[in-house]
Amino acid sequence: MLVLPLAAQAGAWPAGKKAEYMGQCMQVAALQGVDAKKADQKCKCGADAIEKSFTTAEIEVLSGKETADPKLMQRAMTVIQTKCGLQGK
Repeated sequence: MLVLPLAAQAGAWPAGKKAEYMGQCMQVAALQGVDAKKADQKCKCGADAIEKSFTTAEIEVLSGKETADPKLMQRAMTVIQTKCGLQGK
């Protein structure tokens, strides 16, 4: 598998998509029993990791309800876990 430098791919969140991501992330965290302060920190970290690691076009695909590419989603989860350590509460 070819791995490109992540910084070379950085892109901005499409309009409204970062807020949408944050809302969904906070909902999931609440359902998992994560306290609000820690959830906010981890969700912001995840949003920043996505912005720094993916192009705007890739972020658009990730945030699409029906067009999300499973391989791209897996890559996003790996990036978030690596940069933000989402294990535990």
